[in-house]
Amino acid sequence: MAINTKKYIENGLNIKTKDSEIIPFIFNDPQDIVYETLRKRYEAGGLRWAIVLKARQEGISTLTSALGFKGAATRPNFSGAVVAHEDKATANLFEMYKLFYNKLPEDMKPEILRSNAYELNFNNPDGTGLNSRLICFTAGGKGIGRSFTLNFLHVSELSRWPGDKKATLNGLLVAVSTEDKDSIVIIESTALGFDHFKELWDAAEAGENDLLPIFLAWYQLKTYRRPVPKGFKLTYEEEELKNLYHLDDEQIAWRRYTIRNKCGNDLDMFKQEFPSNPEEAFLSTGSCVFNKEQIVKQIQRVRTIKKESIGFYEFDKVYETPNSAIISDIKWVEDERGYITIYEKPIIEETNGKTRKAPYVIGGDTSGEGSDYFTAKVINNITKQTVAVLRKQRMDEDLFSDQLYCLGMYYNIALIAIETNFSTVPNRELEKLHYPNLYIRERMDTLSNVMVKAIGFETNSKTKPVICQGLIKLMREDPTIEVDITTLKEMLYFIKDDKGHYHAEEGYHDDTVMATAICHFASSQQSSLWEEEKIEEKGFIERNFNMKQPKGRPIEW
Repeated sequence: MAINTKKYIENGLNIKTKDSEIIPFIFNDPQDIVYETLRKRYEAGGLRWAIVLKARQEGISTLTSALGFKGAATRPNFSGAVVAHEDKATANLFEMYKLFYNKLPEDMKPEILRSNAYELNFNNPDGTGLNSRLICFTAGGKGIGRSFTLNFLHVSELSRWPGDKKATLNGLLVAVSTEDKDSIVIIESTALGFDHFKELWDAAEAGENDLLPIFLAWYQLKTYRRPVPKGFKLTYEEEELKNLYHLDDEQIAWRRYTIRNKCGNDLDMFKQEFPSNPEEAFLSTGSCVFNKEQIVKQIQRVRTIKKESIGFYEFDKVYETPNSAIISDIKWVEDERGYITIYEKPIIEETNGKTRKAPYVIGGDTSGEGSDYFTAKVINNITKQTVAVLRKQRMDEDLFSDQLYCLGMYYNIALIAIETNFSTVPNRELEKLHYPNLYIRERMDTLSNVMVKAIGFETNSKTKPVICQGLIKLMREDPTIEVDITTLKEMLYFIKDDKGHYHAEEGYHDDTVMATAICHFASSQQSSLWEEEKIEEKGFIERNFNMKQPKGRPIEW
């Protein structure tokens, strides 16, 4: 019969407090969050493999140790490994395992064959016992874990591991049995800059690996609070934090005390050790050109408001005849892998018997040199707010053009400005489709030495600083115009280097940032006022834009 893990831990295990008192193990809130998240995934048929980004001393190492101990003390032929960042931490974790065993009720104790060299081996001398074990290592040792087949792996404080973290961790992960549906892998750590832990976290958030990302903010631990002193008055920043994260004055008092007395008044250190959200934990100390504080707060606002996208889709267009360039129908195709995210549908209103529409602008960045994604951003040119995003890796340029055409027509015949640096195909395709509202730039004709008009936006050493500075100014004045978290995250790692060049930090993307910058710069060629819909435009939309409702979603277009 299966043993309830939480009951086993809370009824059988004891822990040592900071005051060296031995007490029963009762889950705190962060521990409960991790446990319940893993339990739900397991019950849904998934593996209990997770990466936990946490604030300091929330008890996640203790919980993970308890999960490993329960496996070793109840399952035959179980093999578990714990890898800490330094010898002292390894010793502390092993002492915790020994305390678990020593204080375990006698009727729950398996026979122990040996306990030495940071190893617990549960077996009988005649080999008829559990034949299970737990062993603790320190990262940096040669070939650690490579000779084992593991059912349980606890990676503690990965961000602080010495040496080649990636190589060491990969060697351990390949030792974990993928055939064992009960296997557990927990990688838990506080943040420490840009390292392999951050790479794994980013990949987990993006769904690029099977680790379940779990973030634990400092305020989720109820003990992180202090009595409010007399005359206590919140600063403007503290008022913002209180409202944004739904904190109380005792939590703010603890935060203020901790910054002053445990972080040397270093706010960046507090955010790294006690983050309020994942982005805050990894804030770069480099030369990010955007106001990082504003961007992080806006990310949290978007998460808090939960401004959900209408859906993930792509367009499909139908030509009048197979060889015709005339489009007779445009419709949505619902696809969970769709690459167009809609945050707000186009606004068309009836006022005093007349139809008026909001103006929109689309800025696009093709997948050229240094870029892995085809991207396009759509903004409402009255509010300047993002209303839709196209982002797809590895896409044929003509298909990118098709999607832009449909997106532009859907958003009230939006102005489309696509970068021309690495390819002119998208703009040429839009011309072939007779798209009626393309961005026009002036360029010098090299043969005639005369200024001529050309379609599309050219990013060069003169225009890039201008569009980037324009976006920096807009975000400084009103960061709420950006509601796309992918774009906001890219902004956190968008820098100006020593040579004055704007680009993403190494290992990061700037596709959506550049598409956004182009979009806002090009907006001067589009009206920023409500426009009355022309009769011929309305007829075109009615004839050629038959937006069909996606299946399963009660959406009104």
